[in-house]
Amino acid sequence: MASTTKEIASEILNLNKHYKDARSSPHVPPSLQDPETGVSSKDITISHNPLISARLYLPQNQTQTQKLPILVYFHGGRFYRESAFSFLHHRYLNRLVSEAQVLAISVEYRLAPESPLPAAYEDSWAALQWVASHSLNQEGTSPKEPWLVDFGDFDRLYIGGDSAGGNIVHNIAMKAGVESLNGGVKILGGFLSHPYFWGSKPIGSEPKGEDFAKSLPCLVWNFVYPSADGGIDNPIINPMVSGAPSLAGLGCSRLLVCVAGKDELRDREENENVKKMIKRLADFLV
Repeated sequence: MASTTKEIASEILNLNKHYKDARSSPHVPPSLQDPETGVSSKDITISHNPLISARLYLPQNQTQTQKLPILVYFHGGRFYRESAFSFLHHRYLNRLVSEAQVLAISVEYRLAPESPLPAAYEDSWAALQWVASHSLNQEGTSPKEPWLVDFGDFDRLYIGGDSAGGNIVHNIAMKAGVESLNGGVKILGGFLSHPYFWGSKPIGSEPKGEDFAKSLPCLVWNFVYPSADGGIDNPIINPMVSGAPSLAGLGCSRLLVCVAGKDELRDREENENVKKMIKRLADFLV
């Protein structure tokens, strides 16, 4: 009889086991027309080394004369789980694309622990640059993705993500304030849905003392980015830490932050210092 014991690839002690054959939620194929929304989707490869792929979404009844806003989306999952091809994110993107009438690119970036951070940030930036490259009309360049060329409006480029993906959005927007995108494309706006931020000093109802160091966000960060300079106070995960880059360098002109009422990270967004930060950001963007 074959063994039913699953092989553990890595684990966060007493909290999470990562199995070699595990998936966070079932992967589903793309479809030419989703029966609920009419949205069409397809999978493409952005890079072979490293392997970066994505799922593209197009709302129904589009013509080449009707250019659509472009949304580059980064899924959540604490940097080590979930997928752009999972049932949950596929269903969410279908709904989002249908209601917002956008052309979306949901990025499949590399996950920890096989590819620890900063791999996800590097892949996400490469994917965004790949999208922006479609604004260039140059002969002899690599083949272009027809949906982006035919339907994408590069004057209306947005980025968005949930949880870990929201963290990626923040860091991508900061990077875009320093480095240019292909073709001089600008990020018009972005949204962070219950983004994953943390830090070494507890806020509000967050655990205190020894319990704080054992909290899931701390353990996860050390799991997905063990070599992070400054640990949990690296500006990537704690943008409020002393010495973090100024938000004045943000590389987009509009930003929306959404907080989930029962998210364990919610006190980060409700803290007075964060409110002041958001106000300064709003003043800057107006």
